[in-house]
Amino acid sequence: MLALGATISAGGKWQFHGNPVSLIFLIRNDGDGTRLPLGNYVATKLENAGFTVLRQYNTSSVLSPIWIGSAPTACLWSLYTAGWGSTGLQRDEKTVFQEMYLPDSTQGIPLFTFNVPDPVFQIVGDDLANANFTTLLQRQNLMVQALTLSLQDSLQVFIIDTQSFAPYRTNVQISANRATGIETAPIAFYTARFAGLEGGTLKWGEADLFSAPWNPVAGSNWAWDQGAIAATSGAAFMINPDTGLPWPLRAQRAELTVQTGLPVIKTLDWVTLNTAATIAVPVTAWVDWNATAQRFIPAGAGRTAKIKSVIYYSANMFDTVSWQDGSKLSVADFVMNTIMTFDRAKPASAIYDADNAVLTFNSFMSSFKGVRIVTTNPLVIETYSDTYVQDAELNITSWWPNYGYGEAPWDVIAVANLSEAAFETAYSYEKSSANAFEWTNFVGGPSLVILDGYLDAAIAANTIPYAPTMGAYITTADAAARYAALKAWYTDHGHFWGGTGPYYLDTADPIAKTLVLKNFGLYPDLADRWSSFSYINFRICLPLVIR
Repeated sequence: MLALGATISAGGKWQFHGNPVSLIFLIRNDGDGTRLPLGNYVATKLENAGFTVLRQYNTSSVLSPIWIGSAPTACLWSLYTAGWGSTGLQRDEKTVFQEMYLPDSTQGIPLFTFNVPDPVFQIVGDDLANANFTTLLQRQNLMVQALTLSLQDSLQVFIIDTQSFAPYRTNVQISANRATGIETAPIAFYTARFAGLEGGTLKWGEADLFSAPWNPVAGSNWAWDQGAIAATSGAAFMINPDTGLPWPLRAQRAELTVQTGLPVIKTLDWVTLNTAATIAVPVTAWVDWNATAQRFIPAGAGRTAKIKSVIYYSANMFDTVSWQDGSKLSVADFVMNTIMTFDRAKPASAIYDADNAVLTFNSFMSSFKGVRIVTTNPLVIETYSDTYVQDAELNITSWWPNYGYGEAPWDVIAVANLSEAAFETAYSYEKSSANAFEWTNFVGGPSLVILDGYLDAAIAANTIPYAPTMGAYITTADAAARYAALKAWYTDHGHFWGGTGPYYLDTADPIAKTLVLKNFGLYPDLADRWSSFSYINFRICLPLVIR
């Protein structure tokens, strides 16, 4: 403090240019109750050290937009009682150092992007995240360095490892992730039932709901919101809650080829593991995106990769899997997800997001080597990359139309893109707050009227988004049918949220913080497909109804 030019007053308080050095401390007073006493304890210690601490108490819904959405230079806060939850059993945490400490973090939080770490820590964290090692000993040495440097050079100090619990009722069966409980286990809603009964109404209580707007691209990632979102969502794979390894859900099988000598092993038979001295990327593989021409850029000759994953989807998937508005899943949904991976990070794009999309995209591109759709029916997709983890099963890239915060069909993404291109809404908090746009919300608020207007515009123009590319996968009849189904869905339910999972969002009330999920009648799987994991009985009380 003295080196920075501060002085100590007669009363033992730090001053700068005659003013007290004040720290704005955002202290959450919700959750499991640990943040409030922890925040007060730290605040008192700082006051004893001579700082003036301005304690601001509030809930996650109020405080999180301040610390997540504002640049540190705005000086809206100095400290925050953050909490981080795992999404399940993590079999390889080599990416955590980049995610939680370094400016190229894929989380896109301004605090992280403003960080200037030890240059050695930057190299070590990036090497781990990008798998720049060829032996387990090299990986171990990098982990030892990263663990030490993260304690010496950290914007975050992890203090408490909390444990949670769930009261139980003996007639409720539901799966839980062995490491994190129920709400972060996607399999939970695939197994929830009353013992010995068919159907029924289950009420479920949570600490909060709708802490942030729901949109699949850059919406809410709060555990309670994502728990409900998982109930509406399908996927290529289902994660085993006991091991953290994936099992095929919509995928049928996969092949993985790794560069000879890389430390990769397989456990499950649905993956075939091969090795090769050299893995060549096909010249026609997509390696980047031209946002002006709205076309993928081919790889050309001479590109190689460390791994190649090939995912084979079920032959009848497009006949049996439906979106919850009744539309059939299609190849176009996968292609739209692929386009959106690139387009938001391109300055020439109509939906360019410099603050939210670019860092994540740059991290992705540091190891991505190409993707190629081999066949469309059945759907087979090859992906080439230079990063990998030890488990073969976790190296398979699905390109399933989940955008990170939820599933979505191509048509609702097209509508939201029209709105963002017209400067009325924005997927991310960063872009919406910086430009005074509405933060895109598929389930409530002013966004609904805005999106409905652009849905009408899409219907009138029979819009095919990114037509130079998507035109090969969508006909005008397809577009008309999709928009008509989406309009009917919005008219019936009052929101734009829909997935391919076992439950659909019937009604949502972000003000009252309640929602109702109902059984999706077109869901193709039998109710007992994952019943072998229904071994835990819980009583759960949350403002959520499943019928």
